[in-house]
Amino acid sequence: MTSIKSPFFFLFVVSLLVLNSCDFNKKNAELMLREEKLLEKEKAFSLKESEYQNLIKMRDSLLARKDSLQTFAIPEHILGRWSGKMICTESNCPENVIGDTRTDTWEFSENGSVISAKVTNKTGNARIYTGKYNGSEIHFKFISDSTATNKTEINIVLNDLQENKIKGFRDVIGQNSCVSRFSVDLDKSKK
Repeated sequence: MTSIKSPFFFLFVVSLLVLNSCDFNKKNAELMLREEKLLEKEKAFSLKESEYQNLIKMRDSLLARKDSLQTFAIPEHILGRWSGKMICTESNCPENVIGDTRTDTWEFSENGSVISAKVTNKTGNARIYTGKYNGSEIHFKFISDSTATNKTEINIVLNDLQENKIKGFRDVIGQNSCVSRFSVDLDKSKK
């Protein structure tokens, strides 16, 4: 009887091992698939975390930059009409000679942190300059458009801002990079 049981027992054990090894391979394959999915999720999460960290850095840099940009309120006494006199003090441009004098009317206005000056000469021609006030000076810049025959750049710095008098300078950069500098003296209009 032992001889009959032995082959059956042996077959039973072998079949269990075979079934078990098939089940083991199946479970191993499932485990490998789970590991792959987990690795993909970890990679996706890592990318999202990296994007999140970059967004935080960008937000922080924008907040820091915003804090570093100070805007200054334009003093109320500057706004309004001024009588202006400009005298050429330096020039290497043929159209301007040292001692040339110009008189015009300046009218300052503001729109938020931008200050504008409408400058009207004695013949009635007007030019509008826009610029910024940095707390102690006003800076204006004008560049002629690309269709102008004479390319001109004008930089104005008003750096002595008193209650009834403003002083500064105006640089006119003309053709061939010639430069004419004018002193600017403005007196508050009584009107």
